[in-house]
Amino acid sequence: MLEPSARLLQLLSLLQSRSNWTGAELADRLRVSPRTLRYDVGKLRDLGYPVHAVPGVAGGYRLGAGAKLPPLLLDDEEAVAVATSLRAAAGGTVTGIEETAVRALVKLEQVLPDRLRRRVGAVHEYTSMLQPAVAPIDTGMLVSVTSACRDRHRIRFDYRAHDGGRDERDVEPYRLVNTGRRWYLVAWDVHRDAWRTFRVDRMTLRTPAGSRFTPRAEPPADLVPRGVDAALSRLRARVTVHAPAAEIAARVPPTVLVEPVDDATCVVHAGADSPARLALHILMLDADFTVDGPPDLLDALRDVHRRVGSATENGAK
Repeated sequence: MLEPSARLLQLLSLLQSRSNWTGAELADRLRVSPRTLRYDVGKLRDLGYPVHAVPGVAGGYRLGAGAKLPPLLLDDEEAVAVATSLRAAAGGTVTGIEETAVRALVKLEQVLPDRLRRRVGAVHEYTSMLQPAVAPIDTGMLVSVTSACRDRHRIRFDYRAHDGGRDERDVEPYRLVNTGRRWYLVAWDVHRDAWRTFRVDRMTLRTPAGSRFTPRAEPPADLVPRGVDAALSRLRARVTVHAPAAEIAARVPPTVLVEPVDDATCVVHAGADSPARLALHILMLDADFTVDGPPDLLDALRDVHRRVGSATENGAK
């Protein structure tokens, strides 16, 4: 028989691995009597774990959600995953939780065995975030919108458009999507009677929350993430690229919409927040292209051409 402390850990692990166990199953796995099992269940309850007893022939024990946070039991891989996620959150895409994530990480690393602490440290030391979030989401906004998605409450918000104008939107929220750079809300726009995608950093929630709604069929599969950046960036362009669509799609993020024209040509719907950045995105496609606007983009491409020409002339001297 296991020592009492080790037996409690094994019992907790079993309860976490499955929604329901009969008393006989647990007693058999732990190699204890039903009386000892009841004693161990009582000890877990004393520690704050809500272990519920289900009466009846098909009853048994299950681990419920408690009113307070008890100690967690994590295996090695789970502990490394949690610690790594906390490190990412400490400098990540949700504002207001960075300091909290650091505090939680410190507490976790204090109790990690040395072998796991070294693994977590290696992950942190030898990884980098090359493209941090451009527009992190506020914690309050995250909670409010996800709660509305869960509870199926319509929300109203003021939305800032590409040109700086504002209008009020009334939507049925479906899901928040993070592309790595920005957060987007996928929702049914009530007044436009269509699915829409909204940049969360351009939203200002209104109160109170709207009425409840009946869920609709899921939005089109290509609504998110295909075309998000181009559709919601300040400057947009339709670029004809003289290369196969599959080849170009492999070079761009999944948020960029690439449409095939024929076997050797495709159209890229590019977007960016400035003409210079948009020109850079197009040049990074590493293929011949044709574009006829907007004028700001054409000016930016001419400026790039001038600079490259000047650099190569100076280098040849």
